[in-house]
Amino acid sequence: MNKPKAILICSLAVVFSLVLVVNGITQQNPGSDTPYDESLYGPEETIVWPSPGEAKFNHYSHTSLGYSCDDCHFEIFDMMTGAATEAGDFNHTAFSEGKYCGACHDGSMVFGTTTSCGECHSAPTASTMFTYPVKAVLFDHQVHVERGGISCESCHKEVFTMKKGAVEEAERKQMIAEQGKSEYLEQIHTRYCGSCHDGGQAFGYLTRCTVCHIGAKSYRELEGIPAEKWY
Repeated sequence: MNKPKAILICSLAVVFSLVLVVNGITQQNPGSDTPYDESLYGPEETIVWPSPGEAKFNHYSHTSLGYSCDDCHFEIFDMMTGAATEAGDFNHTAFSEGKYCGACHDGSMVFGTTTSCGECHSAPTASTMFTYPVKAVLFDHQVHVERGGISCESCHKEVFTMKKGAVEEAERKQMIAEQGKSEYLEQIHTRYCGSCHDGGQAFGYLTRCTVCHIGAKSYRELEGIPAEKWY
């Protein structure tokens, strides 16, 4: 075989090999024209857990890394829709004990469940409204996360429980009657928002009050409460 012909054959072989590799990658990509293989990668649809804080799970992001169905089912997760939430212990406390997601996401095998929150959770787009102990206080996640660059775990690891209404529920259990109202409100600010809004990290909670406090009138208007029922 002459040299030019040998080079041509080798070149064609390389091209053919590249085609096979690209084709293989395409078959594994659920966004391609090739039908998604659920028997190989698991359900294509993203699983959304609404409670205690909305979280999303995608099978492909795990199985495409080489994990098989047997790695999680059935010892860690029951292969039945809603089984985890119905068990009553699908939360970060259980994760820290090595259950559910915590079986792998322990900070050693892969990132822990108290870090990289954005991998599973999405910050709410709507403002959060606190109605206790005063009406009403608005909090905007987007301003803090996107504009401020603050991570979820900065607040939800120690300051705020990631559960709607948790702050109000906790504060209603406090013995308010045993202390003055002003002292109690001072403690509330220091315990929660004041952990950052201290005049150093961010503007102090004793200044620019109307950034968060919208007042009872605005609250009633937002809630659609008729003016005749304001008093």
